[in-house]
Amino acid sequence: MTPNPAADAPRRRAPGMSTEQRREMILQTALPLVAEYGSKVTTAQIARAAGIGEATIFRVFADKDELLQACVLRALDPTHLLAHLETISLDQPLADRLVEAAEALQAHLSRMGAVIGSLHATGHPPSRTAPASPSPEDRSAGRDASQAATKAALAELFEPEADQLRLPAATAADVFLGFMFARGRFPGTSDATVADLVDLFLHGALR
Repeated sequence: MTPNPAADAPRRRAPGMSTEQRREMILQTALPLVAEYGSKVTTAQIARAAGIGEATIFRVFADKDELLQACVLRALDPTHLLAHLETISLDQPLADRLVEAAEALQAHLSRMGAVIGSLHATGHPPSRTAPASPSPEDRSAGRDASQAATKAALAELFEPEADQLRLPAATAADVFLGFMFARGRFPGTSDATVADLVDLFLHGALR
């Protein structure tokens, strides 16, 4: 029988994930489950969905409360939103830029609302979390910094038309952000498309 060097060679194990990579993978798996089940989701469900043992979760998170708090913080984190806003091409017409920005904002707000709303509905408000949760002052500062970064990214989308705007680009971005945030408070706007709302923002209510 001809020897097979490949078969005889010792097998190399695939490199294991770092703690940070494992944490990220667990969070990405947990977020949609928390949005669906709230605090009723079990770590066993999350482990099955992630294809890992349940004990692996507790090598990264002290307990389920800490995992839920991490999910809340991830849902609030605007990093992916800001990255999306930065990729919007300035070569597009302003209306197209704002439609893409509004869709990214809506996706971020929907994800945030689904996670926090589901936790609250299942009796686990975000304030009841692990001891390491940020203080109210830190949360407020973080929220202000996130809003400032979002407004700055939106202002860049207005800049190419700065000489045509009735307001400075930064002010226009601030108003646009408020306009999009307010949409969820008015059920009657649910029939309007994002493009309709952007058109209304840019050109007003008159034909």
